[in-house]
Amino acid sequence: MEYVKSLIVTLLILAALLGVWAAGTRDGVADTSVDPELAALLGPSAKGESPVPGPEDVGAAVWGHLKDPFYDKGPNDKGIGTQLFFSLVRVLGGFGLAVIVAVPLGFVIGSSPLMQRSLEPFIQILKPVSPLAWMPLALYVIKDAAQSSIFVIWICSVWPLLINTAFGVASVRPEWLNVARCHEVGWLRRSFTVVLPAAAPTILTGMKISIGIAWLVIVAAEMLVGGTGIGYFVWNEWNNLSLTNVIVAIFAIGVVGMVLDQGLAGLTRLVSYEE
Repeated sequence: MEYVKSLIVTLLILAALLGVWAAGTRDGVADTSVDPELAALLGPSAKGESPVPGPEDVGAAVWGHLKDPFYDKGPNDKGIGTQLFFSLVRVLGGFGLAVIVAVPLGFVIGSSPLMQRSLEPFIQILKPVSPLAWMPLALYVIKDAAQSSIFVIWICSVWPLLINTAFGVASVRPEWLNVARCHEVGWLRRSFTVVLPAAAPTILTGMKISIGIAWLVIVAAEMLVGGTGIGYFVWNEWNNLSLTNVIVAIFAIGVVGMVLDQGLAGLTRLVSYEE
């Protein structure tokens, strides 16, 4: 019953937002306060039509993209499905590398107070650096835009996962570890049978945070390097003055981000336990 109520409220909010959007973009008198150069760029009509597309225009564009999302007509004309695929490959590649590095290193940091104190200065210095600040260095060293984007995704994904893994390992109840020691369970077996199951919810929470940050960063990175990807699609459509396609891309980015987030949230619920 609560689910039905929340669904009804969600639909009412959606209807209200669409109504405000439609009212704000209907034909009317042109806004004379808009900078003339910006008005010329956006191209409002002489009748004063809003340069921002309405819900019906965006809905028609969404249907057009869904009918053929994977077409490829050249470097600057690819379907939105193709662009999302390239972005997802880069995100999952960088995220996978982050998992390979951060989870084992997080185990070491969480298990050893000495390693935690030794590595904390490096983590605290590197963690606040914007991932895009690494892009010029990555392009210079790697000399490949796609691989540089993967590196940027890795560098932004590794910190939340590393910190959450270390915290989860360090938070394992001491009595569980003592029982394993009493049974003379080796370190490797203890890590997989005691520590990993106990820390799994925290590790997956770190993965959820990391994949969300990675999906945010890839859009900005692809705007910088160009080529392919949903970020490049947004920038290319802006250069073509197609605000309708820009809004479609925004919705597509949000939907894919929600799917990634909910997928990892579901995995987190599967490994969570209640005492």
